[in-house]
Amino acid sequence: MAIFSLNNVRIQGIAACVPSATESNRDYDWITEDERELFIKTTGVLTRHISDSTSLASDLCAVSARKIMEETNCDPSEIGLVLFVSQSKDYILPSSAIILQHKLGLPRTALAFDVPLGCSGYVYGLSIAASLMNNTGIKKGLLLAGDTSSLSLIRTDKSAYPLFGDAGSATLLEYKEGSGRMDFSLQSDGSNYQAIIIPHGGSRQPITEESEIAVEVEKGVIRKMKNLALNGFDIFNFSVKEVPPNVTQLMTGLGYTVADIDYFIMHQANLLMNETIRKKLKFPPEKVPYSLRDYGNTSSASIPLTMIACLKNELSTGKNKLLLSGFGVGLSWGSVVLDTENLILPGIIEL
Repeated sequence: MAIFSLNNVRIQGIAACVPSATESNRDYDWITEDERELFIKTTGVLTRHISDSTSLASDLCAVSARKIMEETNCDPSEIGLVLFVSQSKDYILPSSAIILQHKLGLPRTALAFDVPLGCSGYVYGLSIAASLMNNTGIKKGLLLAGDTSSLSLIRTDKSAYPLFGDAGSATLLEYKEGSGRMDFSLQSDGSNYQAIIIPHGGSRQPITEESEIAVEVEKGVIRKMKNLALNGFDIFNFSVKEVPPNVTQLMTGLGYTVADIDYFIMHQANLLMNETIRKKLKFPPEKVPYSLRDYGNTSSASIPLTMIACLKNELSTGKNKLLLSGFGVGLSWGSVVLDTENLILPGIIEL
């Protein structure tokens, strides 16, 4: 377990953007009405925002970045780092972060690269950005986290299709001496990498005719090899087994109790899984917000999206100590404890 602290980097503000098109799981007629209601109850997902070719992850993040720079009066020339955390990049190559550097009018002196992580990506992204800013003298950086998972799904897969929504986010980070610290605990385990996977489309298995053949995996689950495949049983067991000790060891090492944490913001995986984790850690419900009902599982964007959707008023005024935890695809998981003060959080934008 990698536990470490980074100083002098703070979050100034966060913006998030979702596609304007929505789908309700009550209209998901691939399964029966009773199955729909059970799915909504157990996962907590009622409505999802769904992308098309005009609202890719990088587009949603670009809109978010422009908004947060505008709201914080940040001149684009001040940005020295662009980190794009996503598994929905525009092209196999080049890096989407470099395209975003140009699209956002940022200086050519800015570092820009992609980090291909999903559910744990926001926490990992904070650690990478804060590390670079501490070691390079970069004063301001953009952490762009977003995914358009719906574009890799097929409607005939009841295990995944009604779960995922699309979103992009932009977090403006500032290096400032004495501005506090972030304490991280990061982990990974590739032994069960197939638990969430798109089997075809990469270098190991390119797209072929076989990629386009729909196969019935089980009742209600018909998908192609180019579609996202989710083993919900394995992911549930992994998450409820690994996340609580990761969080506990981080808090214990820092000398924190549940009472010291104002809000525990988890990756929005699904309600049953997250509630199991919450109860194991003995966090009261009022400290654990959920954006699942209106947005679904938005992968790398889920933590910043939840901060805006559920805690805009609370985080915009005064100081708060937050515990953020991301977990899933990889398998990869991590937590961070950080302090915020008077965050700038514009409302969620629809594209």
